[in-house]
Amino acid sequence: MSALVLDQMAQAMASNAESRFAASAVTQDASKAKMAAQDLRVQYDGVTALGGVNLDILHNRVTALIGPSGCGKSTFIRCLNRMNDVIAGCTILGTVTLDDENIYAPDQDVVLLRSRVGMVFQKPNPFPKSIYDNVAYGPRIHGLAPDKKGLDAIVNESLSRAGLFEEVRDRLDDSGTSLSGGQQQRLCIARAIAVEPEVILMDEPCSALDPIATARIEELIGELKQRYTIVIVTHSMQQAARVSDKTAFFHLGHIVEEGDTKQIFSNPVDERTRDYVMGRIG
Repeated sequence: MSALVLDQMAQAMASNAESRFAASAVTQDASKAKMAAQDLRVQYDGVTALGGVNLDILHNRVTALIGPSGCGKSTFIRCLNRMNDVIAGCTILGTVTLDDENIYAPDQDVVLLRSRVGMVFQKPNPFPKSIYDNVAYGPRIHGLAPDKKGLDAIVNESLSRAGLFEEVRDRLDDSGTSLSGGQQQRLCIARAIAVEPEVILMDEPCSALDPIATARIEELIGELKQRYTIVIVTHSMQQAARVSDKTAFFHLGHIVEEGDTKQIFSNPVDERTRDYVMGRIG
């Protein structure tokens, strides 16, 4: 990952988070789309990656994106916080809304957008700092805590929400890179939620983890959806079935079928979906 992307992510995490602490306490209508894509089309150097995608992402629900490699899942999830903006030759057409506001509007503050829509990547990427400083980075830059005691509270609460505090409470000064892979991924989640995003994007967050660490992350996702809207890209059908409320099946840059996860896995409408979830293709 480039230094430019990491820098933009860090700025995004730290930007304008204070106003959202109060907003996060407001109960949202789970039947209403938190984000929505309408006729979203993406090309890389003229080659189509997404060919007109429409998808609603509901409040406080987990939406799983499934499909074979190269089908457009990761391209789509990167559109939700404009990470594709930093890729040369990428052209994006269509609309993506966050709370009914077009995130691709000319006057959109991209740094603010990325603080509202956080991201956890496939490979854990803790900063080369202490465990404490990884989580405190955004709140400290933005001045969210009036003093050290306030910053300690944010760090401890974020680590607790990420299910990591009890494991690291006596070693907060240790480097974040000293943790195990599963712990590093939970540290990255703690870092993301420290500035109270509204949406968390997860691009194959368990693909590099062992089964025990994967189970802990999946348990954590179930806890986090009480507070955040979550979108997860996964190649694991079992994982999608376990953690998500809604599933969208991507194929060749299009959504073939989307709907309630139980319906998608038990009684899909499209034969291509049936073949994929039953392991006949992929």
